Parts: sequence; C-alpha cells; structure tokens
Amino acid sequence: MEALEPRARVVQRHCAPRTYPCPRCGQRGRRKQTHTRVVRDIAYGEIVVLELTIGEYRARCSCCKTFRAQVDGIEPRAAYTNRVRDAVLDRLLDDGMSMERLRAALQRDFCLDLSDGFLYDCLDWKVRQVNMADYRRWTLEHFSGTLCIDELHLGHRILLLATDPLGDFPVAFALVRANDQDHMRRFLQNLKHSGFWPHVVVTDGSSLYPALLAELWPQARHQLCVFHVLQDINACVLDAVRRLRRQHAAKGAGRPKRRGRLSRAQQRARARRGTTKKEQAYFIWKHRHLLVTRPDHLNGRQRRELSQMFRYVPALRQLRQFVLQVYRLFDPSRRVRQLVTPWVNLVDNPTYLADPDLARALGMLTPEKFEKMTAYLDSPLGQRVRTNNHVERTNRRLRYWEKVRYKWRRRRTIVRFVVLAFDRWRQHHAPVAPAATTQATPSTQPTRHKRYKSTA
Repeated sequence: MEALEPRARVVQRHCAPRTYPCPRCGQRGRRKQTHTRVVRDIAYGEIVVLELTIGEYRARCSCCKTFRAQVDGIEPRAAYTNRVRDAVLDRLLDDGMSMERLRAALQRDFCLDLSDGFLYDCLDWKVRQVNMADYRRWTLEHFSGTLCIDELHLGHRILLLATDPLGDFPVAFALVRANDQDHMRRFLQNLKHSGFWPHVVVTDGSSLYPALLAELWPQARHQLCVFHVLQDINACVLDAVRRLRRQHAAKGAGRPKRRGRLSRAQQRARARRGTTKKEQAYFIWKHRHLLVTRPDHLNGRQRRELSQMFRYVPALRQLRQFVLQVYRLFDPSRRVRQLVTPWVNLVDNPTYLADPDLARALGMLTPEKFEKMTAYLDSPLGQRVRTNNHVERTNRRLRYWEKVRYKWRRRRTIVRFVVLAFDRWRQHHAPVAPAATTQATPSTQPTRHKRYKSTA
C-alpha cells in the first residue's frame, strides 16, 4: 500500500499599505513598490506555504533610503515562520530530543526538511531574545533566601551553579576552567553584587565553601548537605558489614567439598543441618542494603529478611541500632535543643567507639560539622532544606543535555544552551492568566495540535 501524499496548501498574506513606519525612528514612508516571496509555515500532516506580498517604502528620514514592511511572526529574509523555530525549541528543550531525532520528528509530523544549520540558527535566534539582566531581576524578586551551590564537571570545563530550592529555579551560573577558590570567589561575589543576600546556603562537604561563605555572607547560615554526610556514614557501616560477613564465612571454612552430585542421603543430611556459614554470609551480603534503609521504607518481606540476618550474625543488630540513631538525629521535625543529648549519647557511646568502622563514622559528627548539619532547624518548619538535592538534580539535567545531545566542547555552545535552559525554566514558573469563563465551549477546547494549526 502506497503512502498518501501530504496535503499542500497555499495561504496568501498581504502587508503593503500605502504608508508604513520606519523600523528605526517610526517616521512613515510612502510605498515605492511591492515584493513577493514564499515562506514555509507549520501544520500537522500538511505542507503550508505562505505567499507574502510586502511593500517597499521610500524613507523620509535619515535612517536609510528604503525599508520594507515586517510581518508579525516572520523574521526578515527568513524562509520559515517563527512557529517553526518555536517547534524546534520545544522539542529540543522540553521533549529532550537530539538533533537527529528532532529533524526526523519534524519531517514526520509537519513535512519539514530542515538542515542542521537552520536548527542551530534557531538556538542563536532565541538566545538573542533572552535578556539575562531581566532574568536576574526576576530571580531577585522571587528569591526565597535559601541558596544551593554546586559545581558540574563538563570535560575540561567546570559549570558553577546556584539554585533556589524553595522557588524551584536556577539563580546563576558561571563556566570556568578550574574548580578552585579564586573562580568560586568571583562567582559568589557576582551574586553578592547583584543583590543576593541569602539566609541559608546549602553546599556539600567540599573545602571550597566554608571560608568564602564566612567572608562574603557572614550573616548566612552554612548548611552542610545531610544526604552526603549520611552517605559517607552508611559507607562506613557497610564496611563493618563486609568485615562481619567475612568473619562469619571463615567460621564455616573446613575441608573442601567433594566434586560431583550429592547422594540422596547426603542431601537429606545437608537439609537437616540447614544453611552453611558461607550461604548465610552470601545472604547477608546480598541484603546488606537493608541495614541502612529507613524503617518507613521497609516492607514486610524486607523486615523478615532483616530479622533473618540478625539470627545469622547477632552483631549486625548493633549496626542497625547505630543507623537508626543517626537517622533520628536528623529528624526535620525536631528542634536544636532536642538534638544535643542524643548527639552526645551517640558520639560518646563506648560500644560504637570500640568498633573501628563505627568510630570512623562518628569522626564525621564533630561539633563543627554537626552545627552546620543542623543549621536547617533555625528555619521555619516549612522552609527547612537539609540537602542540596535541588542543585544536584539540575546538574543531572544539564549533564544529560551535554552528553546525549551535543557533547559540547566549545564555550559558546555550552553558554548558549544553559541560557536557553534558564529562560525555559522561567517560562514554566510564570503565572498562568486566569480564564475568562469557567466553562469551555466546544470551539475553545484545546486539541492535540492546535498550536501548529494552519493560519489559513
């Protein structure tokens, strides 16, 4: 069965009045002659061609000799309307398509055969319309007072990024060549000179931040990411599990097994003896993640498996008790004065200090670090941000774009796409105007491809 040919339509557009204002000064000029050119528009499953009739005017000012009328939605000397450019940006920024998939999608849905040069020209066209100064003013108006800072490694370049976790939008970025204090200082100083005075700054455990934050924003509380600290503590706990598992497996090491299949009597005798030490050690190592899982994340089967691990190695119960005490220590519903006694009881526990791995984990809960890890408790209950997960998620999105779509290696292309991503985030956070009526009529109900419907 042969594929159906797409429908082709021609739409006439006329913009040639007798007089037209100068695009520079606004003084009206008289029409000299008219010109006709063809522009492609976008429509689902159709080929739409616009025949534009444009007037050329003799200027009465000193700006130029002649000028031509401009049609809304079409750039001068452009072969495609702005709706085609918007469709390219929507699929690139919102749908996450690569350039190859984008071209194939536009060819399939709208019968558009676009070149790579036009696709990159759409990016440059949109970047020229973005006003980063206006974006900075918008971020200042909606800034919540909490700032998350992190860095993203893009090959031999570093992207310094700051976001607002409560407002859910990126604040600023800087593309540098080295991840050192000099570049971080300039990045934070630019934020300060722009008018950002945060109340809380959330970072990871990097040594770049403490001295700079105390120097630039002495009034701000420095919040260490609780997630990163708990991740390091859980790594120490899993090291203890690895040690206990090896010791338990070594207890069952005896003479080597005979080769070949066991007889029925041997199989019954082995079933009466139960699982071996080696099998128990393998079961513990396979389910080791249950020891560091929060209690509210465990289901019934996992609780039974955890109890079985305690029966195999009773010493694992001590590790589980240590993990639960650490989790209760960072309960966001508590207050600062409610954490002092549990913290002292935890770090001074002689049983935990006797274990080398748990003692190494307790070394991460020094008074200086614990004070920065609990800075979120000074904020109101609904504004307590304990982690820098928001900026980490933003970094993952930018890394995905960089790796899958372009594999950027030039500074200009990286900055161009980050600027477009910031502008798209702002559009998603813009307030939606209320509808004029509460009930939609059949003619005003949205359709799947209404945005790309023909202008005819």
